[in-house]
Amino acid sequence: MTTTSSDEASVAGTDFTGDERAVTLGGATREYVDKLRGGDMGALPAVLGLIVLGLVFTILRPDTFPSFGNLANLTVQAGPICVLAMGLIFVLLLGEIDLSAGVAGGASAGVMAILINDKGWGWPLAVVGGVVTGFVIGTLIGLLVSRLGIPSFVVTLAFFLGLQGITLKLIGEGGTVPVRNDVIVGIANSNLPVAWGWVLAVVVSVLYALVQLLRLRRQIAHNLQHPPFALVLIRVIGMAVILLAFTYVLNANRARVPTVVVAGIPYVVPIVAVLLVFWTLILGRTGYGRHVYAVGGNSEAARRAGIDVGRIRISVFMICSSMAALSGIIAASRLNAVTPDAGAGNTLLYAVGAAVIGGTSLFGGKGKARDAVIGGLVIATIDNGLGLLGLDAYVNYLVTGGVLLLAASVDAISRRRRSATGH
Repeated sequence: MTTTSSDEASVAGTDFTGDERAVTLGGATREYVDKLRGGDMGALPAVLGLIVLGLVFTILRPDTFPSFGNLANLTVQAGPICVLAMGLIFVLLLGEIDLSAGVAGGASAGVMAILINDKGWGWPLAVVGGVVTGFVIGTLIGLLVSRLGIPSFVVTLAFFLGLQGITLKLIGEGGTVPVRNDVIVGIANSNLPVAWGWVLAVVVSVLYALVQLLRLRRQIAHNLQHPPFALVLIRVIGMAVILLAFTYVLNANRARVPTVVVAGIPYVVPIVAVLLVFWTLILGRTGYGRHVYAVGGNSEAARRAGIDVGRIRISVFMICSSMAALSGIIAASRLNAVTPDAGAGNTLLYAVGAAVIGGTSLFGGKGKARDAVIGGLVIATIDNGLGLLGLDAYVNYLVTGGVLLLAASVDAISRRRRSATGH
């Protein structure tokens, strides 16, 4: 009995339908829609939310919100949140929590400021000292959680309280430590030269295009499933348009006085971008990143596969507190000082909210570094826009809490749908 070509196609379609249809743009679109239906929403809700918020605040405050000066200020506002959220994503990927991350950043920034002001250290060594402080804090938390088996909620709550006492002891009750170093202050208050901003945007666009095209070529050469060339081209063009438009906005003169020129990309933006690329590569292109996802997805299965679960658990708290130290330094740069309550209050809540709103799951095993940036921009947009509307502070809390609850609900519903569809 001979097999007809239609039968062969049917058999092939049964086993490799996804491989075949993904080669065309229409097939890739259908595949993406199927992922959405299966509960894999990714960062789509956060991106749509950011667009809606931008449109709403632009309509309500057309003279102030979309102005170049306010958009530049918004990126600076988002900087510390994005950096702290990037660190928290590693902890959340394991289904853990770090309630001390915000105050760990404040304590680390306090150490940096004291090393500069009282010890006469140069800013590079002082920054290293601050980051090492965060690293040590994360190591202690990780050891207590991993080796002693104390729940991370309890350990980090204790550190949340204790680190505030340490910061208060370092700085003094009611006092502040000024940050006067020009380099540190310039992180959040100075800008790249306009020409360098354009060069950076073009270089990043070209590098992104090369990475995408080389990856596609490698996938085709090894006969692997790959996206259609048209989709890759759309990604490359879209990224270039976004980067160039973003650079145009930040390079425009945003001074209110005609005789003064204030233009250029704030230094905090490339710092966040470098951290984003670095942690994206770590999570997506290294064995360590695969181990983090494996432990977050099923720690027992990961242990049986030979992964040192305890070491992974310790390492994510090290990364989280080290990133918290960088976030604290950026926040100190913006305020030109470190206060006894640095990192307390809403700092941690905003960062956790940013990670979850961006698409990171509270249940572990799902999240990317980009979630921190997208979610951080959403949080900063809410804070910035409501501030321009002149509403009472309680409205900000209500709206931010509502958005976070909505994001957590989407995460829970998506997880249920993925379980139901076998994803």
